[in-house]
Amino acid sequence: RRVLFRSFAQDKIKQTALFQMLGLPHPRTKVFYGPRQKKCILKEFDFPFIAKIPRGSARGIGVFLIENAKDLQRYLSRKGPAYIQEYIPVDRDMRVIVIGRQVALGFWRIARNDNFKTNLFQGGEISFEPLPQGALDLALLTADSCGWDDVGIDIIQSGHLLYLLEGNMKYGTKGFQKAGIDYRELLCSLILKNRI
Repeated sequence: RRVLFRSFAQDKIKQTALFQMLGLPHPRTKVFYGPRQKKCILKEFDFPFIAKIPRGSARGIGVFLIENAKDLQRYLSRKGPAYIQEYIPVDRDMRVIVIGRQVALGFWRIARNDNFKTNLFQGGEISFEPLPQGALDLALLTADSCGWDDVGIDIIQSGHLLYLLEGNMKYGTKGFQKAGIDYRELLCSLILKNRI
């Protein structure tokens, strides 16, 4: 399972395939390979939609809101497969950190008014208002189903529906700092208790 865990780090294509295979809720997403497939993007998706750099990107850097043909052309000028996802308009998402089969921390990430991205490195702000129990349950189910024992899971809510965005094996610790939790001390405690 540890090999499986590592193989999905920073690979949105593999994660999407895994979520779909396990029947976990995930925004409608399709990967387009090569010029011929990429010409079909607008047959499958209407503006606006999300495009991402599918491998190796982090901190919200490789996420783009595609609003018109010019935006799409700019995104497609990059090499590699096109990872296209439906746009679900929200002003916040949830980061749920699961360590050793338990929720270690959960918080909202709220986007700035001038940015659709909620990532803290993109200016998003942390809120510790309670998360829906359904989101915590979904994070635990996802971590268990995917064999992930130390992961930050990003979830959005649209109406009453919850959607997984991705799992982050290299998540930041700003949330722990803001919550007054010593991250290293927490890990040591869980290791000593054989939780991880």
